[in-house]
Amino acid sequence: MVRRSGSFLGHDGLDAPDAPSIDSVTGGNAQVSVAFTAGTAGTTATTGFVAQVSTDGTAYNVSSNTGSSSPIVVSSLTNGTAATAKVWAINAHGTSEPSAASSSFTPVAPRGLFGGGANSDGNRLNTIDYVTFGSTGNASDFGDLLNTPSHLGACSSSTRGIFWGGNDGGDQETINYVTIFTTGNASDFGNLDPVHSSFCASCSSATRGVIGAGSNDQDLISYITIASTGNSSNFGNLTDTGTQLASCSSPTRGVWAGGLNRGSSKEVIDYVTIASTGNATDFGDLSEGRRGLTGASSETRGLFAGGGGFGTGKTIDYITIASTGNAIDFGDTIGNIGYMGGCADTINALFAGGQATYTNQIQFVVIATTANSTDFGDLSVARSDMAGCSSDHGGLQ
Repeated sequence: MVRRSGSFLGHDGLDAPDAPSIDSVTGGNAQVSVAFTAGTAGTTATTGFVAQVSTDGTAYNVSSNTGSSSPIVVSSLTNGTAATAKVWAINAHGTSEPSAASSSFTPVAPRGLFGGGANSDGNRLNTIDYVTFGSTGNASDFGDLLNTPSHLGACSSSTRGIFWGGNDGGDQETINYVTIFTTGNASDFGNLDPVHSSFCASCSSATRGVIGAGSNDQDLISYITIASTGNSSNFGNLTDTGTQLASCSSPTRGVWAGGLNRGSSKEVIDYVTIASTGNATDFGDLSEGRRGLTGASSETRGLFAGGGGFGTGKTIDYITIASTGNAIDFGDTIGNIGYMGGCADTINALFAGGQATYTNQIQFVVIATTANSTDFGDLSVARSDMAGCSSDHGGLQ
């Protein structure tokens, strides 16, 4: 096999590695993850790899990054602009020929979805809206759920959104799924354990969705594998029964907070390790007992917004997900509100709709700060009791 020779005098036969081969490219928010297989190392070990990106298929100089193994993430790309990548291998004696160019990919800004809910007339809705993170503005129509649920749950990977359960004139076991960066109606995924149904709360990693609690004061936790289809499986139990609670995620932990238990609003916060199964562990307490709250998170910080002792309030609390302890005051929502839909990217958390009045307002905060929420835009339909998910939340980093 032919290799590029190193320029080392007196080292006959020492040479550079063979070219890597690209396995896949996955576009993200202003970035791409390049997965590859190394070629033969040559007579000395490969010391690293470099991935470079081109938007014209000729000059691979738009952006680059190095790494010691696959994958390599290349950032500082332009969302919406198609590109390709190549990878080179390096050892002490030189640089390989480049890999063949990857298939085309397009970096995209994260997208949030809000599905289901009920309007002020008491009509339940199958509406799915979407928004694009990174700029403010009104939501756009995505498509429809298979049923018309309120009080449902949602979770997501970077490509697929899941909407679970809810109430559609009766508790629902249906699991819907959509592909986040398309538009269109939802498809059937499978069924929930019926104890979850309405008022459930969900968290997720890149691969697994985990759902806790439900109507009638439940403590069951179940899970699905997001990339597949099928019915939910048993995970374990929360530390106490409840309903109307909120949830958030890091890549490793799922967290549930608050809720209604035997007629009283709760302040308890629980957590699990998403990749395992087993019962939840006590994390700490909210600043006050609250039901009807919603959650959202970056990879490090979780927020719990709105809700209160009687279902509405202004409080936004935050926690550091990797630790344990009581929640800390973050700021206030716009007005007394509860039963919103929540989602986030790595920077902003969005809280949409809600009661006391049935509103179409979408609020947002910057997760790494502390401050009151501000206006983001409007939903296509004023409603409460919906669920939110996104392509870039804290469980995916």
